[in-house]
Amino acid sequence: MAKRKLRVLLAKFGEGYENALLKLAAACSEAGFEVIYTDLQDPRAIVAAAIQEAVDHIGITTLPGADIEDFGTIFKLLEENEVTHIRITAGGFLPDEDMACIKEMGVLDFYPKGSIYRRIEQWTRDFGESTQP
Repeated sequence: MAKRKLRVLLAKFGEGYENALLKLAAACSEAGFEVIYTDLQDPRAIVAAAIQEAVDHIGITTLPGADIEDFGTIFKLLEENEVTHIRITAGGFLPDEDMACIKEMGVLDFYPKGSIYRRIEQWTRDFGESTQP
C-alpha cells in the first residue's frame, strides 16, 4: 500500500517577502509534501483552511509586523476544534527571545531567515517518516 502524501498548509504572519514563501512551497513539494499555499494571515482563517484541507502540518513564515501572540491563538483554535494532531513549524524574522517563546507554545521548530533549504527539506522528510504508520 502506497504511503499517503503528507499535506502542509503554508501561511504567513506579517507583510512582504512573498518570494520566500514560494521558495518554501517548492522545497516542501520537492521533499514529498502535498502543499496548500495561501496568503492567509488571520489565525482563524489559517486554522479553518487547515481543517478544510485536512492537513497534517502548518508552516508559518514570520515577516516584519508578525505578532507572536497569533501562534497562541492558532494553538487555542486547534484545541477548540479538536485537531491538535496538526503540527506547526515556523521560520523567518523573529528575535531570539520570541523564538524561544513560540517553541514554548508548541511550535516544533523555527528556521531563522537564511536557513538552508536542505535543512528544511531534511526536517520535512524526518517529519513524514515519523508520522506514517
